[in-house]
Amino acid sequence: MHHCAALVPLFSRLESADQAKINRLINDRSYRKGEQIIWPGCEPQLVIVARGAMKVYQLSPSGKEQLLRLIEPGGYEGEAGLLGASNDNLFAEALQQTTVCVLRRRDFTQLLLTCPELSLKLLESNAEKMVSVEQQAQFLMMGTVESRLATYLACFARTEEKTTFQLPMKLKELAGFLGTTAETLSRTFRLLEDQGLVRRDRRQVTICDAAKLEKMHCT
Repeated sequence: MHHCAALVPLFSRLESADQAKINRLINDRSYRKGEQIIWPGCEPQLVIVARGAMKVYQLSPSGKEQLLRLIEPGGYEGEAGLLGASNDNLFAEALQQTTVCVLRRRDFTQLLLTCPELSLKLLESNAEKMVSVEQQAQFLMMGTVESRLATYLACFARTEEKTTFQLPMKLKELAGFLGTTAETLSRTFRLLEDQGLVRRDRRQVTICDAAKLEKMHCT
């Protein structure tokens, strides 16, 4: 039997009997690196990452890929489709050999008849993602990459409540998230380091001067 329901915060607090109902409806699928998992027009479904990782992105009018988030084991994507939203410009792609658990919309609809509280949980999950998307939009409106990176690091440090933390994504993915290139982002990190604001060792970052870093979002 599948055990994906226990991995996901959306389902993990449900009674074991309700989790068992979900697990009986879930199917496993495996994807190679670079394969599409979600695309516009595909069947609405909840995709739970069991092993591996996938990136979720959209395309700009010019066709440029804009990273939205990375999904690792226990994470999921597609809940908006379960609630009836159409997918016009959302893609998910395997970043490595990836196994996902899939819950189709028609199966989920039947599930709601016996577990209606899931609708509220999905709405809460969608609201959290909308806040994240709005935050990213604010990053992209900032004039300089330096301001975007400083704001991202300051916000992440506040969320983690730590001055030393691991970046949740590789430099290339973070560059895409902030609307720049990996080369420019690397130079910007060095600039912040030269100013004594941060230290970086691969994906580990230490905030050295939080006050000055916070002020940079206005520059």
